[in-house]
Amino acid sequence: MVKLIAVYRRPDDIEAFERHYREVHAPLARSMPGLQRLEVNRVYGIPGGGDSDVYLIAEMLFSSREALEAALASPEGRAAGKDLISFARGIVSLYLAEVEA
Repeated sequence: MVKLIAVYRRPDDIEAFERHYREVHAPLARSMPGLQRLEVNRVYGIPGGGDSDVYLIAEMLFSSREALEAALASPEGRAAGKDLISFARGIVSLYLAEVEA
């Protein structure tokens, strides 16, 4: 199993970010073929107290690297990528990870 992990730093306009993420981006991401699960994590702090510069972490789980690559290359994946750039450029970092059991 593999994951595409998106780490979003705190946006300037949280309300606009949340609205776009919920109404536009998450539905696009969920439409990607082969996606087994989308897990959204809203970061509320750091150990010991205090605020984090990370606001949201989204993890998209796929059965294999090939399934992930196919999803990213699909029309749905390209649409999600284009949307990501339009609303989160400069605040998002993407990572690919293998899941160990």
